[in-house]
Amino acid sequence: MTRRYPGLVALDGVDLEIGDGEAVAVTGPSGSGKSTVLHLVGGMDRPDEGAIEVDYVELTARRLDAHRRRIGFVFQRFHLLPALTVLDNVLAPVLPRRVDFDRRARAMELLGAVGLAARADALPSELSGGQQQRVATARALINRPGVLLADEPTGNLDSATGREIIDLLLSLRERYGMTLLLTTHDPEVAVSCDRIVRLHDGRIVADERIAPDDDVFDRLGGLRP
Repeated sequence: MTRRYPGLVALDGVDLEIGDGEAVAVTGPSGSGKSTVLHLVGGMDRPDEGAIEVDYVELTARRLDAHRRRIGFVFQRFHLLPALTVLDNVLAPVLPRRVDFDRRARAMELLGAVGLAARADALPSELSGGQQQRVATARALINRPGVLLADEPTGNLDSATGREIIDLLLSLRERYGMTLLLTTHDPEVAVSCDRIVRLHDGRIVADERIAPDDDVFDRLGGLRP
């Protein structure tokens, strides 16, 4: 897939296949196209050339709404609504439409899964950064997505809290049977995944599967901080 903006080729002929249930980290310097990959997969943007398939179905303009309901998105800056409680923030994506499940029960289940059921009535301002990211993660899962996209999910967190968030994302992937695709500058986050895809100037320059005790830092030149 290729995506161009005025004066910039964000992605240049990227061909990427991700298996069901995989955890894949997309790395690379700023401006390499990491976030563009997530936006295209999530249906937030459209490629100029190429196609995107999810579950062997090509993503088209007519299928965008249904596709977006099957995708969860976790952002670096949380994007919680400050006037809403933790519970209402998790519920926000499903309040405007009909669903075939108990909204509140599912939201509370997800808050339990991220360890924040006891803070359901708190406001975002009463939570730490790590707790806010947990709420944002619960919100992203309210539709039971098959794919969870996370754009620099630890970027605004200290290293210890970031480690907790990555462990949480990986455990939720196992619990709910999701595919996880994340972007990161952090090598410790990247090597926690099953694969590392490295971008440079909008092209894939490395695609490495991580094995236990595999030292990929040197083989993926430039990954070390």
